[in-house]
Formats: sequence, C-alpha cells, structure tokens
Amino acid sequence: MRYGDCTWPDIARHAASGATAIVPFGCTEQQGPHLPVDFDTWFAEAICVAAADRLDEQGVPTLVLPAVPFGPTPEHRNFGSGFVDLPRAVHDAVARAALTSLASQGFQTIVVWRGCGGHDLRAVVDEVNTTPAAQVFLPAPPLGEFWTEIGGPPVLSGHADSFTTSISLYRRPDSVRADLIPPAPSDEPDWNDPELDFARYSTNGVIGDATAATAERGRLLWQRCLDWTVDYVSSIHPAASSRAVPLGPG
Repeated sequence: MRYGDCTWPDIARHAASGATAIVPFGCTEQQGPHLPVDFDTWFAEAICVAAADRLDEQGVPTLVLPAVPFGPTPEHRNFGSGFVDLPRAVHDAVARAALTSLASQGFQTIVVWRGCGGHDLRAVVDEVNTTPAAQVFLPAPPLGEFWTEIGGPPVLSGHADSFTTSISLYRRPDSVRADLIPPAPSDEPDWNDPELDFARYSTNGVIGDATAATAERGRLLWQRCLDWTVDYVSSIHPAASSRAVPLGPG
C-alpha cells in the first residue's frame, strides 16, 4: 500500500490498526556514465513497495511513503552535474520532520529505508526514539554479503558498480547504457575521509568495478534484497514472525 494513494481517513485507519510506515530516502547523484542519476531513489522506493506487497500477503500491514529524492552528495559535486546536494543539516531536518509527522499520526513503528547507505541518519533516529510516540528502525542490509552469496566474482565494490548495474539490468534494462560501462575499475577510495571526493579516484564516476554486472545476477540480488527486507519488517512488527534478522541502529 502506498501512503500517497490513501485519503487521510484511510491513513488514520491504517495507523490505528498498527500498520508500519516505511519511509524510503533516496538521492540524486551521478551514477557513472551508464546509469541514470535517480537510481538510489528508484531502488529505495521499488524495493519497499515490492516488500509491502509481499508483507500484505503475510498479513503484515505497511504503508510506503513517497521516496525523498534528495540527500547529501558532496562527494559527487566535482563531476560538475547530475547532483542535488542537500546540506546534511537540511537532510536531517527533513528526516526529523517526516518521522515526527508520522508519529503524531499514530504510527508506532516506522522504518527509514536508505537508498544510499552513506547517508547517516542514526542521530536523527536516536533523537526521535527518545520520545515514546513511536519506535523508528534504521536497517542496514549487508549488500556486499548478498553479492558474495549469489556467487558474484570478487570485484572492488563502491558506487555505480556491478551490484547497482546488475539490479538495473534486471529491473529496468532500458535505463542502462551498457556500451558506456567503464572497462576498468577505479582506485579504492579512503572511505573514512571526511572530505571524500569521488573525482579524486575516478574520472567517470564509477567507484569500484561495474564490469561483472549481468541481468541474471541482478535477478538474484533483487530477490535477496527483497527477502531480507520482508524478513526485517516482519521481525519488528507486533504480529511478527519469529525469524531473527539483524537490526540496524535505532
């Protein structure tokens, strides 16, 4: 169920019945020369909606909000185009306002789903969780482990890499400019650099290696991500299954 498809009385009923609100946070940033800049936003919303459909079949009610399409992207600015760089303080404020709004409507369980794992919303989630109105969860799916589980070859991962490109080849192949996939991996960035600039490591925007991407690997990765998401949301719902899923901060 999409929150945006509901009327306000519908939403009130869903909140009162214990539905989990899922808030996808995306990003608008360059994704190399071969992928569109909306990948993070598209993926966050698509995986949440697909999970909500499966959860509905299991009797776990959810409402998926429209994806927030912007976030902090300072590491992409020096490519010159293809980004909307939301200051971190503004991003935090948007997240805080969204979560507070949902809690005030009676949602007692809220999931913040990040399309870009680099966006650190732990402080905001911890702040909202100091109030008794709602419990907010911030999952951290182990995407690198998923690549290993499906038997993908060892490649340097990072950004616009084989994982991202494989998902795109499977779910929306028309968006992939396959002839523009860079033939060689980038250098490994210093991920702990507070002034991280991807342009120091890559001239094309790809961080890591995109050459191992295939639609079949994308199918397996999509299924693994979807299964993990369904299990995660099920595990935190009051009517949850007993399956244990590692919980992220919050």
